[in-house]
Amino acid sequence: MESAAGRKREEMTENSLIQNREDGLKEECGVFGMYDFDGKDVAGTIYYGLLALQHRGQESCGIAVSDTAGPKGKVASIKDMGLVNEVFHPENIGRLKGDIGVGHVRYSTAGSSTRENAQPLVLNYVKGTLGLAHNGNLVNAPQLRRELEYTGAIFQTSIDSELIACHIARERLNCGSVEEAVGRAMRKLQGAYSLVIMSPRKLIGARDPFGFRPLCIGRRDNAWLLASETCALDTVGAQYVRDVLPGEIVTISPKKGIESDTRLCLPEKRHARCVFEYIYFSRPDSFFDGVSVYQARLQAGRFLAMDSPAGADLVAGVPESGNCAAMGYAMQSGIPYGTVFVKNSYIGRTFIRPGQKARENSVQVKLNVLREAVEGKRIILIDDSIVRGTTSDRIVRMLREAGAKQVHMRVSSPPFLWPCYFGTDVPAREQLIAHNRSIEEIRRVIGADSLAYLRTERLSEMAGGRGICTGCFTGSYPINPPREDIRGEYDR
Repeated sequence: MESAAGRKREEMTENSLIQNREDGLKEECGVFGMYDFDGKDVAGTIYYGLLALQHRGQESCGIAVSDTAGPKGKVASIKDMGLVNEVFHPENIGRLKGDIGVGHVRYSTAGSSTRENAQPLVLNYVKGTLGLAHNGNLVNAPQLRRELEYTGAIFQTSIDSELIACHIARERLNCGSVEEAVGRAMRKLQGAYSLVIMSPRKLIGARDPFGFRPLCIGRRDNAWLLASETCALDTVGAQYVRDVLPGEIVTISPKKGIESDTRLCLPEKRHARCVFEYIYFSRPDSFFDGVSVYQARLQAGRFLAMDSPAGADLVAGVPESGNCAAMGYAMQSGIPYGTVFVKNSYIGRTFIRPGQKARENSVQVKLNVLREAVEGKRIILIDDSIVRGTTSDRIVRMLREAGAKQVHMRVSSPPFLWPCYFGTDVPAREQLIAHNRSIEEIRRVIGADSLAYLRTERLSEMAGGRGICTGCFTGSYPINPPREDIRGEYDR
């Protein structure tokens, strides 16, 4: 008889594939690690840290812990499909005993949403164990996989995180420490990766030399933490210490505290942070490499008001990601900011939509228009991006049906013209509404009275002058993309 858990996993896989057919970007993954030098259990704190990072991945999650005072290399782990509060409960959290641990929340591309691909990965090898959580995407995953396969490696997953773990394990056989093995493996990796790694007596954080994905360090009493976003540190009552530098490896242990290896760090001008961390992915209460995500989004809205003004009665955002930019637009333009949509906060990402008609109505299920706020008014509507255009079309139509006189669409990012190979789910070019269309043609497709995007040259200023990746807008990538589109097969 089929188990309830099995039915749930199949249902979630089907729903995730449905979601991938819809418009809009999908989040990144989130990683979290903790080492309590006083020997206290860390699983409960990791659980709350993952809850704070839930927006970065809603398909699967997991926690792996070890007791440094117990048998060396013994790891307890739980991972499954589902949200954090669905997978974990007091009974199974209570079984995760250990003072060092790593956690992960995951979003995947189509075709790889399975329990086997959930993280953290736990690897047993001749030197002991490794627990690894990874956020990012490697562009040379096929080559790395072939290198391992032709030396007898057998893989249990289809994710490039397993390739990273295997290469670290192999390098560890020929060097004196796990952090040195991480550094040697990193020299082979090409692409985006932020890693949190648990060895029997050390917690290690590492970030690719371009700094695509965020990773920060925190401290609470006599415990040290690593997290994808500063909001997770705030949630568990930890003090933000600093960000892991692009290309840096940090090693945390009771004997030496925090050690840093920066031999792989690149000059700031070569950094390529994913600009969508500022625009969309990160929570607005987070800081990414010293820049407030909230302030970055406000600034994007201000730039839109400066560069693309429109006469209107109200400025509003598409919840939730468009709200901050809408506030910035309102501040700069002097046009009142208001709410025109009510969001159903209890829908989540996995509600069942069994047929085409239900999929078509999914926007209405998530959002409802406040007719009293829009009837007879000219609306400036701010969204973070337009990918395929189907969602924008429905949202504009909903506002018109509620009585809006005009709908002026403003987008707090430039048009998507190229796919992303570094972990953001930007689809192939032929699926992008901006591919081979002018802005006027896009405006007609979505039915808005006017349409304007954030200018590409504004992105660096929005990100506080930090080095950023703009490949999905310009086609100019910091690393040569793969010759074939491997994103569905070798993903985070």
